[in-house]
Order: sequence, then structure tokens, then C-alpha cells
Amino acid sequence: MRISELAAQADTEADTVRYYEKAGLLPAPQRLANGYRAYSTAHLQRLLFIRRCRLLDLGLTDIARLLDDAEHPQADCAKVDALIELQLGKVRERMAHLQALEAQLATLRNQCSAQRSSPRPVAECGILHELGRPQTPSAAIS
Repeated sequence: MRISELAAQADTEADTVRYYEKAGLLPAPQRLANGYRAYSTAHLQRLLFIRRCRLLDLGLTDIARLLDDAEHPQADCAKVDALIELQLGKVRERMAHLQALEAQLATLRNQCSAQRSSPRPVAECGILHELGRPQTPSAAIS
């Protein structure tokens, strides 16, 4: 199959396929006499694997490790488990950060909505006043 067909079946862009080839995640396909790339079902399966890993927000280095592990089916899967556990920790950390961000934004919104009885000029905007208030960069909005 051609690159456009492979990309369509994997719901990705042809440029992404080329990128994965250059990164070494996807093996180079055979070339036809006319110079076109000829991808196989194995390429599609590998590309789908890569896409699933990207949906889990795994980086290319981690994906390369998983692909290498997949090529050694008799090996212990402890490295795979550890990689996923590490990724889970990163996701949980980001979630905690996002929850703190949500709380800060809600606090900011309340600076305005508590005073929202009628239209006010920007000069009286509680959000802008709060954002302009001097504080340390790591301090939370209170």
C-alpha cells in the first residue's frame, strides 16, 4: 500500500509516517520501481501500535523501548510494567497540577463574578487587579 493509504488506515498524516520512519520507529518500506514506498500490513500494525502509545502520551523514546521489548516475546515484561507505572505517575502529577490550576482559575473568576451586578469598566476588573497584584512567581492565587 502507498503512504497515503497507510496513513488513512491509521488515521494519521503521511508526514507523521515519514517522521516515524526518520525517528527509527517505523522500518523503511520497500521501494517500487517507480520510487513509491510500498508499505505492508506489518507496517500498518506497527504504526497502529505507535499511535496507541502516543494516545497514552508516551514519548518516542519510550515507544522505541516498547517496540524493542515486543521483539523479544520471551523476555521478562518487568521493564514494560515499570515504564507504564512511570507514565501513570506522570499522568497523576499532571492531573494534580491541572486541579490546582482549575482552583486558581475559579478563584480568579470569583474575583469578577462576585461583583457582577452590572456592567463595569475594565479599570474595575477584579481578575485583572488580582493578576496584577505583586506576588512571588510560585505563589497561588488566593
